[in-house]
Amino acid sequence: MLHISKGVKTLVEEAEKEVTTLTPQEVDQRIGEPGLLLVDLRDIRELQRDGKIPDALHVPRGMLEFWIDPESPYYRREFDTVDSVILYCNKGSRSALAAQSLQSMGIDAVAHMAGGFDRWLQDVGRVEQLPERKK
Repeated sequence: MLHISKGVKTLVEEAEKEVTTLTPQEVDQRIGEPGLLLVDLRDIRELQRDGKIPDALHVPRGMLEFWIDPESPYYRREFDTVDSVILYCNKGSRSALAAQSLQSMGIDAVAHMAGGFDRWLQDVGRVEQLPERKK
């Protein structure tokens, strides 16, 4: 068995001390700001099952750093006009770690949403369902 000296709970706690955390209500107030991109980091199966926050861009967590870096062969043009980013996941842990990672890349205008999509559902509730996939 692997020996872990620092678990994921500690990593998330450390990340949350370093990154900007917004409530779902604060995120809701910022939606539509010029240059702001709301990014959903959840797995595609979570989006298909539960929907997403309207106008959020789905970026798989494992691809975020690659899609946002203009020097990466995986860079996505969706980031061409982005000045700031708000990240969210299901509960807020993946987004905290991702925000910390983007900060370490030099991106200052990044925040994550506390409590993730679960808390968004409780506090705001506005959801957009993904279109049915053609079989």
